[in-house]
Amino acid sequence: MTTSTIAVIDLDLPGATISRHVYGHFAEHLGRCIYGGFWVGEDSPVANVRGIRSDVVEALRAISIPNLRWPGGCFADDYHWRDGVGPRESRPRMVNSHWGDVVEDNAFGTHEFMDLCELLGADPYVSGNVGSGSVAEMSEWVEYLTRADDSPMAALRRANGREQPWRVPFWGLGNEAWGCGGNLRAEQFASLARQYATYCRNHGGNLLYRIAAGANEADLHWTETLMRSFDDLAADRAGSAGPFQAVSLHYYTMAGPWSDKGDATGFSTDQWYVTMARARRMEELLTRHSTVMDRYDPHRKVGLVVDEWGTWWNVEKGTNPGFLYQQNTLRDALVAAVHFDAFHRHAERVVMANIAQTVNVLQAMILTDPDSGALVLTPTYHVFAMNTGHHDAAALAVHLRGVETRAVGATELPLVSASASVKGDTALVSLSNLDAETDRTLVLDLRGRDVVGHTARVLTAKALDAHNTPEQLDAVAPTDHAGVHPHPRGLEVELPAHSYVTVALELR
Repeated sequence: MTTSTIAVIDLDLPGATISRHVYGHFAEHLGRCIYGGFWVGEDSPVANVRGIRSDVVEALRAISIPNLRWPGGCFADDYHWRDGVGPRESRPRMVNSHWGDVVEDNAFGTHEFMDLCELLGADPYVSGNVGSGSVAEMSEWVEYLTRADDSPMAALRRANGREQPWRVPFWGLGNEAWGCGGNLRAEQFASLARQYATYCRNHGGNLLYRIAAGANEADLHWTETLMRSFDDLAADRAGSAGPFQAVSLHYYTMAGPWSDKGDATGFSTDQWYVTMARARRMEELLTRHSTVMDRYDPHRKVGLVVDEWGTWWNVEKGTNPGFLYQQNTLRDALVAAVHFDAFHRHAERVVMANIAQTVNVLQAMILTDPDSGALVLTPTYHVFAMNTGHHDAAALAVHLRGVETRAVGATELPLVSASASVKGDTALVSLSNLDAETDRTLVLDLRGRDVVGHTARVLTAKALDAHNTPEQLDAVAPTDHAGVHPHPRGLEVELPAHSYVTVALELR
């Protein structure tokens, strides 16, 4: 066991607020995320409320889900909202050309999504159709959702059974406009984003936070082009100077190239380290995109929204390749922990993030068995649960000393990742041991405030690819951690190999 790592934390020096919205989620019409995941229909033997699966709602409420992005993803730029309102038996069918080339019946539409958000207690994040839609179509959707008087769209909403408007705080202007959302050039999309945003109006007391479809990975030109489209961001005054308020960023973690991303289970130790190194790249991307944004927006009026992130593996054998169903292991949990550390460190710019995706797709929180109906909480779900103390807390700088590294290709992977936050008289420290094989001990050098109590949780398992199944629901689940001891500098924390540990501190 190595003992050289020290984490210095000044508990009396709070930084930017970590928005609870960086713990956001994403539900696309893709595979079994909506149909068979969230939506089972009112006649299903699976317990439901108005067709929405009850145990999925309960599980997500338990981790304080802050927001939910819908209907895509690539699907959003093929989706025409009017097809998903009105009596279900009268709704037209459509082809989901992006994901499996399947026909769906539009049973889950605007009213069902808003009902889901109300059941979850989550803010809706609606992605509008720029790729194949029109300015008028998007403008009318906003009016349908949020206007209270007798306007044409408000009247249509009432005719479809909803008297009062909904509150919709987040609005996406397209998705991946550089690819499936239209194959546009950055300059072309920047003009379209301004135009669409202008007609996505604030009705009544509903204030939209408009998010322009942003860059893929390290495409700094895309971010810079969007930032140039703002008006006088350098002016020292409150409020955004442009028609939209944020830009997005997408990045997925894989263990191989796009053509062979690696398997979700049965991977080697070397593939574990490659995955962790690629997860750590999120830190680099946030730094580089933030640097570009700072050049045009020194007062940080424009938010950065990482509304697609997570692991992307080869699909499970025997499943539809267009459904993106993959197993979720301890490795995925550590990837999530590394991402959250990066989001916490960039809290002054990163205002929201959405893991892809919530149920049965990619790095899911929840897997549902199509035969038995069983619900499985994944290791990634448990990281979200362990981190609820970071929601809307003030970030604390964590100064790591003596961290060992491992060479992974041309990069050096630090084998410990950490972040911390404080809210009132409590603080939460998150610690990841990315070493696949070696236990280590870390000293928390806690300064500035007295620590009068602590509790700790640990998430780990014997196998790197350990995962939960209907037969073993808790193969990977957090437990109380007894490996935290007093130390002259604060606390000494035992970090088992390939583990995630949180330490909650009581302060005075």
